[in-house]
Amino acid sequence: MEIKQTILPNGLRVVTSERPQNETVSLGIWVNTGAAYETEDINGISHFVEHMVFKGTQKRTSLQISEEIENVGGQNNAYTSREFTAFYAKMLKNDVELALDVIADFVMAPLFPEDEMKKEKEVVVQEIKQGIDTPDDVVFDYFQDKAFPNQPLGRTILGPAETVRSFTAEKLHQYMRHNYAAQNTVVVAVGNLKHESFVKMVEARMKEYRPNTSFAVAPQTYQGGFYEERRPIEQAHVLLGFQGVEYNNPAYYAVSVFSTLFGGGMSSRLFQEIREKRGLVYSVYSFTNSHTKSGLFGIYAGTSGEEINKLVPVVVDEIKKTVQEKVSDKELERAKIQLKASMLMALESSSATAEVIARQMLLYNRVIPTDEIVERIEAVTADDVQKAAQMLFSAKPTYTLLGDLKTYPTYDEVQKMLQF
Repeated sequence: MEIKQTILPNGLRVVTSERPQNETVSLGIWVNTGAAYETEDINGISHFVEHMVFKGTQKRTSLQISEEIENVGGQNNAYTSREFTAFYAKMLKNDVELALDVIADFVMAPLFPEDEMKKEKEVVVQEIKQGIDTPDDVVFDYFQDKAFPNQPLGRTILGPAETVRSFTAEKLHQYMRHNYAAQNTVVVAVGNLKHESFVKMVEARMKEYRPNTSFAVAPQTYQGGFYEERRPIEQAHVLLGFQGVEYNNPAYYAVSVFSTLFGGGMSSRLFQEIREKRGLVYSVYSFTNSHTKSGLFGIYAGTSGEEINKLVPVVVDEIKKTVQEKVSDKELERAKIQLKASMLMALESSSATAEVIARQMLLYNRVIPTDEIVERIEAVTADDVQKAAQMLFSAKPTYTLLGDLKTYPTYDEVQKMLQF
């Protein structure tokens, strides 16, 4: 894909990928800020800001923001993660300027009206409660907290209800003044448009966007630990994790290949051994989450409370095999193909492409060519995969359980199992 980039006088990066064959354009504003950049007293504010910008500006009411996009058949939304906040839309090609005008308006000049804040606080509190009531969601929050205790990276994205209820309009404005700036923002559009025309649209609306942020990025120090919560539910949720790698780590692609072959699909080792051969679970997989300064590798399984004693030793046995033995050429090649295919399929979507471009610009200050990524995946060897496994599993584990727990291997027992 051909990428064009322009840097505005205030430092704001505008990046496009032209697809003249499309009838639509996916566009948005991505900001390198999120829950990992919050202090404890404002935990959840990134997510609350994401909600509140839709509630009105000097030019538009909340209803007008929604209607202007939907009246022309467009779609818009937003999300908050631990390190990113995004506001995006997908429109027919002739409505790009309208979409940008709406999104830039609520990023540049949100009002945070008091009556809307009061209502939205309760909406978010309900979202928090819904998450707590969803075991296979909340167990990941517990897992993150034990991996990175007493740190922003370990706290929830939504924040505690009492903290959300304490937010004021001034707190939200102050947060945006500190965390939203050209320095950590990128505007991206993919589809049927002209780069030069889009740049002019952005500059007309965001030339006054402040150049620099004024917040400090907190340390991201993996520690590991244990957490259990007993609930009278049918399924037990098990997470076993270890320190992973940050985005810029030289082992990033080796870890990605390893995670794919270890627990990335129905042909993976975990799925075949634990579900297909033994029938111990309905769901089992591994995952790798990278962050700016750290990372987390995890293994999730959903099983019955009675089966945990059987499940955990089998998982550990599979871990030991990857540490002690090199993977076969066939297995390695299959994992590489899966990774490449997943990436290439995603890039057929203009929305997914815009997301990839935005994240790469914020993380690396460049868009990594697809051929370069393919080469890096292809360059991973069996030795690299084994070294990745040895590195991952040498860390202190994070072990999290939630469900109708009977008996299970203790944290100390799991640590002993992992000694090899």
